[in-house]
Amino acid sequence: MKILLHKAKIFDTNSPYHLKKKNIVIENGKITAITDDFSTDKNYTIIESPDLSVSPGWIDMQCVFGEPGFEQKETIESGLNCAAAGGFTAVAVHSNTNPPIHNRPVVEYLIKQSKDNIVDLLPVGTITHQQKGEDLAEMYDMKLGGAVAFSDYKQSIKNTHLLMRAMLYAQNINALLILHANDFYLSQHGQMNENEMSAYLGLKGIPYIAETIYLQIIIELLEYYPDVRIHIPIISCKRSVELIKQAKNKGLQITCGTGTQYLYFNDTALKDFDTNFKLMPPLRTEEDRKALIKGLINRTIDVLVSDHQPQDEESKNLEFDLADFGMINLQTAFSVANTVISEEQIVTLVDALSNQPRKILQLPENTIRENTLANITIFDPSTPFKFHSGINHSLSHNSPFFDIELKGSVIGIINKGKVHFNKLPALEKVKT
Repeated sequence: MKILLHKAKIFDTNSPYHLKKKNIVIENGKITAITDDFSTDKNYTIIESPDLSVSPGWIDMQCVFGEPGFEQKETIESGLNCAAAGGFTAVAVHSNTNPPIHNRPVVEYLIKQSKDNIVDLLPVGTITHQQKGEDLAEMYDMKLGGAVAFSDYKQSIKNTHLLMRAMLYAQNINALLILHANDFYLSQHGQMNENEMSAYLGLKGIPYIAETIYLQIIIELLEYYPDVRIHIPIISCKRSVELIKQAKNKGLQITCGTGTQYLYFNDTALKDFDTNFKLMPPLRTEEDRKALIKGLINRTIDVLVSDHQPQDEESKNLEFDLADFGMINLQTAFSVANTVISEEQIVTLVDALSNQPRKILQLPENTIRENTLANITIFDPSTPFKFHSGINHSLSHNSPFFDIELKGSVIGIINKGKVHFNKLPALEKVKT
């Protein structure tokens, strides 16, 4: 298949073509030409859009599926279909499964099940055995099997001595630890952010200090063991932005991310007890939301994630305090962030989805240049996008973004010699 991306603006801070509009020719999955001209005697599939853009393939550093164990919520196939539609050519999949990703056979199972998909599945092994927070898991063996990092997902490790041992072990095998910053005892039984809104709604709150106290423990340990690489997947409040910035200024090897939904919503979204807004960490105040946006713009926040967490009806259609946490967001992650970020910051936004996750995970470099296999995301940051049930690839429907018009559409991805294009108005001009 021969594809021409016609006058596509290239977003790649590692490329000499960065911010230039070029015709990009892709033949059988390989970028064969990046030029101002193109031959008209070839049979191309021509991709055009008012603001056609391309970048290195996006990587989501935090999502979960259901397989194995909870296939009714999401299978590997349905989750990867969501990822492709959302513009991701790779996803780091955490443990929300039964069994958890706590040994090499599970890691290898996930890789085998996904090997023929256009999206690369990057397993994140657990830090502790069976994700119970009691004994260290077989991290080195999982790394040999293909695990890209280690995390107990949203189960923060209560035992600081065990956390210290995990950091030292990770240092010895050059592994990245992804640590959820949450003090279990301060957040136990909490339903939403603790402030006037939680009091008004009569829901038990989760104070922001549950996040920041645990984050300070991590930073203190990192100062003591500075050769460890730590990533905080989601920060949710202004104080965490400040703490991460201070730690970076000290030269510590710490990076962080946030979910795009935290840039869009604040805790007033819960006023109608919609369980789709029940998240962990919880949505915080408007001041916190603005601080996260500022933290992304000044690069304190390194990456953006979907935090895709599918939940079936039996898990969400309940009284608020009984419902499970999480929302699906793989297909909407880019558009959500692009809606709240100014046009001047699109470079930062795309970098947080592409080059920065690749750097943190120490994956091979992926730069848009001639004579390389294409691993790219094609998008239009100006074209409106509306998510609806007819295009939802997830087996779950726990999203607050249905039928909300967002700014910016994902056109498709190319990876591993395969092509995926979404059915969007932007593609009405596709011709062969």
